[in-house]
Amino acid sequence: HRMSAEQSGAGPQMVGLRLSVMMFLEFFIWGAWYVSVGNYMGANGMSDGIYWAYTVGPIAAIISPFFLGMVADRFFATEKVLGAMHLLGGVALLAAPMVAAKQGDSFWPFIGVLMLHMLCFMPTLGLTNTLAFHTMTNQEKQFPLIRVFGTIGWIVANIVISKGLKADTTATQFYVAGAAAVALGVFSYTLPHTPPPAAGHRISARDVLGLDSLALLKDRSFAVFVLCSFLLCIPLAAYYAYAPVFVSAMGFENPAFNMSYGQMSEIFFMVVMPICFARLGVKWMLVVGMLAWVARYGLFSAAADEHVKWMVLAGIILHGICYDFFFVTGQIYVDKKAPAAIRGQAQGFLVLVTQGLGMLIGAQVVGRIVRANTTDLVGVQSLDWARIWLIPCIAAGIISFLFFVLFRNDRGAEEPTPSSGH
Repeated sequence: HRMSAEQSGAGPQMVGLRLSVMMFLEFFIWGAWYVSVGNYMGANGMSDGIYWAYTVGPIAAIISPFFLGMVADRFFATEKVLGAMHLLGGVALLAAPMVAAKQGDSFWPFIGVLMLHMLCFMPTLGLTNTLAFHTMTNQEKQFPLIRVFGTIGWIVANIVISKGLKADTTATQFYVAGAAAVALGVFSYTLPHTPPPAAGHRISARDVLGLDSLALLKDRSFAVFVLCSFLLCIPLAAYYAYAPVFVSAMGFENPAFNMSYGQMSEIFFMVVMPICFARLGVKWMLVVGMLAWVARYGLFSAAADEHVKWMVLAGIILHGICYDFFFVTGQIYVDKKAPAAIRGQAQGFLVLVTQGLGMLIGAQVVGRIVRANTTDLVGVQSLDWARIWLIPCIAAGIISFLFFVLFRNDRGAEEPTPSSGH
């Protein structure tokens, strides 16, 4: 591992700095358009297709493990694949506004270009981790410090697009995101050389889909965890797709900037997480994470009719608990339960079930909920936000209760090792 830092002609500090820049740009690209695309589509006559913009990511999340397992991990150096993916993805982002301008009434060409971008982008989430882990000498200590730059990148993107450029509803967001993607594409070729991790190994669809990790489902609590995580991601999709549109409807200027308070709280809870873990253990961490989603949607629903801004902000700031206690604790739990040989597969399986299938179904379901609660008053659409948020609130509440009743504490997965500090 150390060789890669020395071969690249740089000390560990320089390598750490370059990895931090990589993470910063990785999440800057995503944050620059993902939060504001709904408001952009609404302003450009495509509001009917907003939920489709949040369906392409989950589809790409389901497809990308095949690409990673079959191609990236076997034949090409990681940094070269990362560079190529970002260059292609960047071109797709730069083209998105031009396609939107030409398409007339249909949102499909625009969604198609977003799909192309996401097919290029989703594999890079795994590639950046692979590259960072390969280059580090002490993953447990170094990775959280480098990964946090990703969250900072997302926050900075929201501030630049929303507060700085006032581009929540304009094409500028795609030009900024596209330029950042091209920059990261070029920068990737200067990153430490990381040979393909699975060179010379035979690979099967079974490995790629993480089917070996299905054996873990024989453990009742693990099965309950996977099922509830999958089910919870269905109501969760409503937040990612419609919270920025809702924030705008509640009268906030710079909606994406206001959404970034969620990522700021995420950084805080990342830091205190090891302490919470030691006190609460896996079951209570997950329960608290799930209940935070119930509280968030409850706040949104209660705030809707009177436009109560502090409730909306409170719901956004809960993101640290919503995300860290649910998703990050879930990753730690899987890491503890899976035998070393299939740990990577088990994490891939969790992503497939949650960010892939759960969010895919969720985006489609929430699109239908929004459509059912939209009335057209003389060409002006009016949305019943209180009901729109109440439905995922109740759904998340029922799933949390089922998890609480059915999940048994497992002392083996309870004791956090230092590696769970992220």
